[in-house]
Amino acid sequence: MKINTMNYEQLEDELVKERIATCIIYQNGEIKYKYYKNTKSETKLFKVNSVTKSVLSMLIGIAIDKGFIESVKTPISEFFPNIEPNKKELTIEHFLTMTAGYDWQEWGEWGGRPVPMINSEDWVQYVLEKEMVNSPGEKMIYDSGASQVLSAIIQIVTKEKLANFAKKMLFEPLEITEFIWHEDSNGINIGGFGLSLKPNDMLKLGILMLQNGKWNNKQIISSDWVSQSTKAKFHTYHHVGSYAYHWWVAENDEPKAVDSSIYFAMGYGGQCIIISPKQQLVAVFTSAKYIETNVPLKIFQKYFQSS
Repeated sequence: MKINTMNYEQLEDELVKERIATCIIYQNGEIKYKYYKNTKSETKLFKVNSVTKSVLSMLIGIAIDKGFIESVKTPISEFFPNIEPNKKELTIEHFLTMTAGYDWQEWGEWGGRPVPMINSEDWVQYVLEKEMVNSPGEKMIYDSGASQVLSAIIQIVTKEKLANFAKKMLFEPLEITEFIWHEDSNGINIGGFGLSLKPNDMLKLGILMLQNGKWNNKQIISSDWVSQSTKAKFHTYHHVGSYAYHWWVAENDEPKAVDSSIYFAMGYGGQCIIISPKQQLVAVFTSAKYIETNVPLKIFQKYFQSS
């Protein structure tokens, strides 16, 4: 559906009421609507939290496209040869889909944050040593540790930090000139939540995905990867949808009319890049909704997701 002018006014009222920091709507090749809570919001580097995971997925795709990684079926033992024997069958795909099967309580007793990993001396080793509780590929459990392992893999195969690889292969082609990417205690960029970006640069990433990996007539990410990485692999949390390769997908098990082609990056506090290929639309939200992280997603669903 296309939102009309009257609904934009309603949308803005809701953005103000919910104290959303920024909202940008891009459709059919142009920006249709921009909202900034204040003048600083337009150029502020927002900590996008788990939106980082989806950017990491884009970079894994580029690493595969460039031959640094053979495929998602590559066992992680190729990069961590000392891994326990019962984990030898774990692949990059298991980490992309968060189905590795080890014990992880991020959305449980850890209170929504991977606190034990953050407090450990070696984040990657902490993840790799976790006890197995499910068979690989059996169950999706939300897991920022998986993202840290993937960040480390890119550093191993490219011999440079994820942030440097991102700058050369993704950010510079999109003219993203300013960003922050925090590191863990061993100098590995935080794959799950370490990135800070400006709202307009978040939009560029969304447009790149909408355009099947192409920017200014140059293929930055293969269209195959864009398609593969945003296709629902596991139904996960009912209030969110399904999971792909570090992207969420709107596909749900409810019989109501939902555009299942919609996929999105979502970060703690209400940071979102939402892409609707059918509507040729990208929506970006930044906010500080740390009690109600899903508010921007609900706003999008209210105004844009109906058939």
